[in-house]
Amino acid sequence: MPLPPAPSKRADRLTAKDFEAPARASARPARKAAPEVVLPQTAQVVQERPLARETKKSTLTPALTRAPATVTAQAPAPVALPTKSVSKAVAAAPEAKRSKRAKTNGPKKLFVLDTNVLLHDPMCLFRFEEHDIYLPMIVLEELDGHKKGMTEVARNARQTSRTLDALAGTPGADITAGFMLDSTGHTDARGKLMFQTEPLNYTLPTSLPQGKADNQILGVVEALRQHYAPREVVLVSKDINMRVKARALGLATDDYQNDKTLEDGDLLYSGSLALPSDFWATHGQSVESWQQGQHTFYKVDGPVVPQMMINQFVYFESPGEPSLYARVTEIRGTTAVLKTLKDFNHLKNAVWGVTTRNREQNFAMNLLTDPEVDFVTLTGTAGTGKTLMALAAGLTQVLDDRRYTEIIVTRATVSVGEDIGFLPGTEEEKMGPWMGALDDNLEVLGKTDTNAGEWGRAATNELIRSRVKIKSMNFMRGRTFLNKYVIIDEAQNLTPKQMKTLITRAGPGTKIICMGNLAQIDTPYLTEGSSGLTFAVDKFKGWPHGGHITLARGERSRLADFASEVL
Repeated sequence: MPLPPAPSKRADRLTAKDFEAPARASARPARKAAPEVVLPQTAQVVQERPLARETKKSTLTPALTRAPATVTAQAPAPVALPTKSVSKAVAAAPEAKRSKRAKTNGPKKLFVLDTNVLLHDPMCLFRFEEHDIYLPMIVLEELDGHKKGMTEVARNARQTSRTLDALAGTPGADITAGFMLDSTGHTDARGKLMFQTEPLNYTLPTSLPQGKADNQILGVVEALRQHYAPREVVLVSKDINMRVKARALGLATDDYQNDKTLEDGDLLYSGSLALPSDFWATHGQSVESWQQGQHTFYKVDGPVVPQMMINQFVYFESPGEPSLYARVTEIRGTTAVLKTLKDFNHLKNAVWGVTTRNREQNFAMNLLTDPEVDFVTLTGTAGTGKTLMALAAGLTQVLDDRRYTEIIVTRATVSVGEDIGFLPGTEEEKMGPWMGALDDNLEVLGKTDTNAGEWGRAATNELIRSRVKIKSMNFMRGRTFLNKYVIIDEAQNLTPKQMKTLITRAGPGTKIICMGNLAQIDTPYLTEGSSGLTFAVDKFKGWPHGGHITLARGERSRLADFASEVL
């Protein structure tokens, strides 16, 4: 079957007569159609109206009238395309022009939210795409009970209440029919928000206390499942025991997954890439190199380039062939520019008397001493040297290079065990017990100069203490750090919101280093996938002024290394 004829007029000059007479338009002589205009748009019309083949021509007229200008410029008979042409047209259509609704498959679900989901993420109402959301009355009652106080939970409760008020206040909103979630500007949420406006009849086992809030929510889910059958009704809760009880009652339930940056911690960006063993054989013919200062630059083009990211470290180690340790400084298409590293393993390049002991530590020290890198994240197990390297690089750049004015150290004050109560003294004195790791590393750095003598080391320690400030995270709101070297220790215990608060304190000339061990998260309700450190690593990867490295091997002691592996 031939393609439909091309339009005889421009799209912006078509009149209503062109749409009222489809038969007359199709009788015009056929012209050669431009495939980049006709095929994709025609395929889109056919895709949005899959039953168009079975309808009459008169029923197609309103659909064409409502279509965009670029679609109405076509012949008014899109059903003339054969099946093969449609598949080719869909394949040729660019991703940006495809409708978002076309990507979703299956019927809409009804999600019943537990109170803890709203308290965990106030924006969760807009994270369910085209599906509908239902809030039982007991959830609103519990939300009202958590709104008082200055805790994170209280702030989230107040934010959720303001969001619900904004949705209910939209013009023409009807609480019985539900509120459109995109009425406040969140275009990704295409479903409705419904409230429990009438009592629901349900029957739960007599072993469950009827007055408990969790059991009332389970009863509402059971009633909705019967009322909306066969539509799927799913309970969303962060409470594991709540989900277990729901499954025991035969109800569909799921955890709230949107707060997780990564589903699996093993997928976290490592910051380094091992080049394949045939790298020089496949890329050696087209490599360009030049010298600039102490560094050598390589311009490579090949199949390995799409795997690289800006500021990612690449290395090539193979017996009998020259090794390569470099950092990606530029990527253009399939071409990347690699810059060789400074070797901090050698004693002549020691930083405050500290030399690196393995490949990843050398990568990290290159990031810590680079003035063009404003944000550095370091992850690794206990004893990999994160704090020691960050402090050594900071002292060198503060006292020797005068690049920064002082070092500011802070950390999340989360106890491993039971809290010992309030601590006396000033802000810095209260933070003292939390900064044992800082004191241990400063003691090591103070002994690096063996020729200074006892008086010289004492003077050095006093100088170091005067340039290192210990601050609490509780008083960071509203501050701006100018030309500071900021170290955020134990960053794995921070939420994404707290991480954003700390990073946005940076002013001109400030460098921020976030360190942590994702295997030692002590904050309740935080996992490796939802930690603020994971959030920062994932969002900053590929940024020209940020870098990350995962330290793989511990250098503390053989006892600590063995304990990290077997315990």
